[in-house]
Amino acid sequence: MKLPIVALVGRPNVGKSTLFNKIVGKQVSIIEDSPGITRDRIYQEANYNNKRFYLIDTGGIDISKTDFNNEIKYQAELAIEEADIIVFIVDGKEGLTQNDYIARDIIRKSNKDVIVAINKMDIKEAKNNIYDFYELGFEKYIPISSIHNIGYVELMDTITMNFKEVENQTDNRVKFSIIGRPNVGKSSLMNALLNEERVVVSNIAGTTRDSIDSIIKYHNEEYVIIDTAGMRKKGKIWESVEKYSLLRSLKSIDRSDICLVVINAEEGIKEHDKHIAGYAIEKGKGLIFVVNKWDTVKDNTIQEFEKLMRAEFQFVPYAPIVFLSALTKKRIHTLMPEIVKVKDNIKKEIKTSILNDIIQDAYQLNLPPSYKGKRLKIYFASQTGIKPPKFTFRVNNKGLVHFSYERYIENKIRENFDFTGTPIELQFKNRNEEEL
Repeated sequence: MKLPIVALVGRPNVGKSTLFNKIVGKQVSIIEDSPGITRDRIYQEANYNNKRFYLIDTGGIDISKTDFNNEIKYQAELAIEEADIIVFIVDGKEGLTQNDYIARDIIRKSNKDVIVAINKMDIKEAKNNIYDFYELGFEKYIPISSIHNIGYVELMDTITMNFKEVENQTDNRVKFSIIGRPNVGKSSLMNALLNEERVVVSNIAGTTRDSIDSIIKYHNEEYVIIDTAGMRKKGKIWESVEKYSLLRSLKSIDRSDICLVVINAEEGIKEHDKHIAGYAIEKGKGLIFVVNKWDTVKDNTIQEFEKLMRAEFQFVPYAPIVFLSALTKKRIHTLMPEIVKVKDNIKKEIKTSILNDIIQDAYQLNLPPSYKGKRLKIYFASQTGIKPPKFTFRVNNKGLVHFSYERYIENKIRENFDFTGTPIELQFKNRNEEEL
């Protein structure tokens, strides 16, 4: 079942980001007093009364004709296009402005369900302005204060009124997505994988909006490919915004177990490639770099390009790198074996006795530095999760864990066990600390 999408839309500085953070329950959106600070749409899964949905925070729609504001306008239009429900946020204190009318006109074209949230109702002037907003011509108006919790329950009840409680369905097939900047060859790579002679392909209805998930069978095991590449729509908005849009990639990453980050060998490594890889790591996903269009490279050897990749992606030294050409199918056969290897590693479980032997040897080999006469002691280690593998350490004082020693422990785990392609999480707990 696909999750509904809710977009927060409005002009700059009406309180969209504050409301966004409140709904998702953590500080995600950047809150700053300068208009237009939320440049890209920020997207997060939210949960209200067991009703899960995606929430999009957009940059403020502004009449200024700069490229910056045009980009924000495109982002907002794209978010509106994606959304099932639009929460149009206005500033009760300031009343209606020309930018509100511009936002209204954009929203109206969508024919989506709209809720007007009149924010800052904790301020006296806002109560005097409340009826002016009916001029916008929508049906639902809810006075709120994002900061002071006024109207929040009514707003959330209205947003989620027709949402269904989502049951967690278990699907044990490994899911992988093909992500990357535009024009790196995501579609070609997907087609090349699906057209491989040894692979049996079938289509299933996707749980993401506008997508079709494909099932491929490789060595008698089924894998789900989440299609991010084939989800383009025609039209000016989509063409203009595609290079800025991360929404679909983010949704795909969330649903994946493994992410294939496609790099265009012709163009080389770009900063945006790092952002995309970083998001997958942050979400604890398995990772494989796919250097595509390798047939076009004449100057570099694989060894030279791999050295360059390792230098640019120092934050993910464990990710395998595959070199291929999706178009000519050259070296395409090297990809599935890496996916299989990473699939095994993200679910790998280590015996507690073996893990503790490794950790105690590592501890004795390199004692942690003492701090104010106190030294970290590790009493016991155990694996407490998979996808990604998670290890919990019982210690005398978790405040004594220095990041460099944590990295040392991670390196020792990786030296002894093959965790190629997967992040691993380390958690330190004081000996008497209760499990959550």
